[in-house]
Amino acid sequence: MSASDSYRRPASIAQLREVTQPPEVRQRRNAEHWTAHLYLRDISLYLTWTLLKTRISANGVTGFMILTGWLTAAALLIPGFWGALIAVVLGQLQMLFDCCDGEVARWRNSSSPAGHFLDAVGHYSTETFIAIVLGLRAAAWPFEAPDDYLWTTLGFALALVLVLNKALNDLTRVARAYAGLPRLGNAEADAAPQHRLIALARRAVKFFPFHRMFHSVELTLLTFVVAIIALFTGSPVTERVYLVVLLAFAILGLIGHFLAIMSSKRLKS
Repeated sequence: MSASDSYRRPASIAQLREVTQPPEVRQRRNAEHWTAHLYLRDISLYLTWTLLKTRISANGVTGFMILTGWLTAAALLIPGFWGALIAVVLGQLQMLFDCCDGEVARWRNSSSPAGHFLDAVGHYSTETFIAIVLGLRAAAWPFEAPDDYLWTTLGFALALVLVLNKALNDLTRVARAYAGLPRLGNAEADAAPQHRLIALARRAVKFFPFHRMFHSVELTLLTFVVAIIALFTGSPVTERVYLVVLLAFAILGLIGHFLAIMSSKRLKS
């Protein structure tokens, strides 16, 4: 594809949808966020249409995604209800850019390892920063040392656990690559635990998918709900209980994720 072809514009939204939102994209297991299924993919086409009128690259759009994610975490530094509300809006905007960068890349046929790397940086850093800021919210302003070190430490602990949990999937891919194994697809059979008790626990988790609450969108929505509750129950006590509960579930999710990977076919040659 020539440079001029790379920057050609779609003739219609229908053509843009056909190229940038094929079934293999919309039906990816665990790769398409529920907000994208629900409404973002319908909106993203129009933003992508506008972006394609410019010379911004797909990686440039990913840069907007990363920046929006960082602003989402920064918004939570605003105490109380309003900071949480702004974070919800910015969290949705981040996911909108997350849809658009891939659509721009598919239209311009410009997908690259750098793009996948930047996308991962965006999600890793956003969820890390949100967890750290939740510790600061629990500590409340003005910060008092050393009493508030407990809550900031728990925030950093939550960030560490979330990073480790996300890294397990990447470590699995690295391990397979080092072993010379092919890339795994999205087949459920590959991810299903072989150990009976772990498989039973995994099925139980499907009825209460607490592990999904640690995506930036869910974290902002939960924090918003907690901020509303705190209007009646008092702050920062409510945020502190929320942080402890999040950390407990995150540790449980990390252990379960590790056991599920070890007992699945993903690490079998």
